Amino acid sequence: MLDTDALGLPRRPGSMVEVSRMAPAPSDLGVAMARVIPDSPIEMELRLEAVMEGVLVSGEVDLEISAECARCLEPLTWEETVDISELFAYPATDSRGAVVEEPDDDEDPLPMLDGDLIDLEPTLRDSVVTAMPMAPLCSPDCAGLCSECGIRLDDNPGHEHQAVDPRWSALAGLVDTQED
Repeated sequence: MLDTDALGLPRRPGSMVEVSRMAPAPSDLGVAMARVIPDSPIEMELRLEAVMEGVLVSGEVDLEISAECARCLEPLTWEETVDISELFAYPATDSRGAVVEEPDDDEDPLPMLDGDLIDLEPTLRDSVVTAMPMAPLCSPDCAGLCSECGIRLDDNPGHEHQAVDPRWSALAGLVDTQED
């Protein structure tokens, strides 16, 4: 949560504040084969700009990703930088400045400020999850695992199995095993 009042951002269009924050990563931030390491530090370099409709938050987020190779299942970790940008709308007010409830007709409404507080977790989740690879690889030329025995093929070059097609197995007895 960011407090725009505590950061000194007035509700005057054109005002801007730059913020550096560090927060622990949520425990369930990721996709099937890649995720942010839970409770690892997330470093945020953000710019908050007051505009007519609300507060525009933009910047970069640095985090640590843990994953498994989609081909050989080897564990991977790397640092990732993700850009975020989101407009947080001011609550609707009447002519006296009192907050009024508006009907929610919009299919994709803007996130709202809660008083002077901005909840960045949904925006962070949307940006990070869409930036993660769905099938991370340890290397672009990873050979993966053997489909017969499951051995890692990069560690065993030339690994192969002598598989006989079951339709031809009856003919195997006709092969003369003696040398000429």
